[in-house]
Amino acid sequence: MASASLLNSSPVLEKSEWVKGGQSIRLPSTAAVRCQPATASSGLTIRASYADELVKTAKTVASPGRGILAMDESNATCGKRLASIGLENTEANRQAYRTLLVSAPGLGQYISGAILFEETLYQSTVDGKKMVDVLVEQKIVPGIKVDKGLVPLAGSNNESWCQGLDGLASRSAAYYQQGARFAKWRTVVSIPNGPSALAVKEAAWGLARYAAISQDNGLVPIVEPEILLDGDHGIDRTFEVARKVWAEVFFYLAENNVMFEGILLKPSMVTPGAECKEKATPEQVAAYTLKLLRTRIPPSVPGIMFLSGGQSEVEATLNLNAMNQQPNPWHVSFSYARALQNTCLKTWGGRPQNVKAAQDTLLVRAKANSLAQLGKYTGEGESEEAKKGMFVKGYVY
Repeated sequence: MASASLLNSSPVLEKSEWVKGGQSIRLPSTAAVRCQPATASSGLTIRASYADELVKTAKTVASPGRGILAMDESNATCGKRLASIGLENTEANRQAYRTLLVSAPGLGQYISGAILFEETLYQSTVDGKKMVDVLVEQKIVPGIKVDKGLVPLAGSNNESWCQGLDGLASRSAAYYQQGARFAKWRTVVSIPNGPSALAVKEAAWGLARYAAISQDNGLVPIVEPEILLDGDHGIDRTFEVARKVWAEVFFYLAENNVMFEGILLKPSMVTPGAECKEKATPEQVAAYTLKLLRTRIPPSVPGIMFLSGGQSEVEATLNLNAMNQQPNPWHVSFSYARALQNTCLKTWGGRPQNVKAAQDTLLVRAKANSLAQLGKYTGEGESEEAKKGMFVKGYVY
């Protein structure tokens, strides 16, 4: 259970029920929540859902000048990060690093939400405080990764699907009680492998079912179909595939009665493939990506929280900044993992005496992306480390 301080400071609304008959249905919008109960002849039970709270949470995460710190690496992936600085993959080392991240002084000025792995949601810091409490004290909304990872998709062109729907409702309810207020589900689409119609439909349907289940249990779903950077294709091919994927995603979101005002998106930026010889400027990335959003994403969606997808820290920030040089109906922001953590991790190096320097580095990156969300980032004074590319072929969490 979450602590009293967390529950008191979180935007929790009382649930109530209207009872008329023997069934329950989830209301699909805030307007529906305010409607009158069904008549006795309808034979339905209309349950007042989390709709108002979902909208409030989504707007809190999508607040000006702030974005999401994605620190939801699985224990195996976190182990690879730790190995890169010579540390063993132990719970104590994972705890030390995650404590460093959540306790960085002033982080909440630039970060509105943090995606956690299940271990971290239930974990305490090295000082014995609950991680979720430390985040809430910084005015950062705790979130939780709920998918169970990628597995081969039978009948496809060597593609994958994301598992985790079994038991998701009960897990989501438990995560809510522990203090999480939003969720994340990541699936991927590979351009060199097709993508096949089967893989696109599977990705879209899985995301839609996850989103509906999350909203039923009070969690704002982050919808993330990542278009992998693998391949030598140009930016036009990426745009074509992304447009197809997002059309399918929103079709199935609607089919599953998902409330658009209570979701957040985590799309890939529209870029050329990593092996493409023709590189795109930030202005080109922004133009293609915004065109995609305008043709596929309803304006009722509160926030577009882009993933970095293996870009360098500076590259991801420059591209985000370019997208915020013109008005649009959404909060266009970031949900970065490596593009916030890379230099921070290397600065720390597993040494206690480097914690403050590592936190300062994290704040530098968070502030840079905060400025990019406001369209005010210049790129001046960036370190060479922050400019290094980080693409790893076929990288997955």
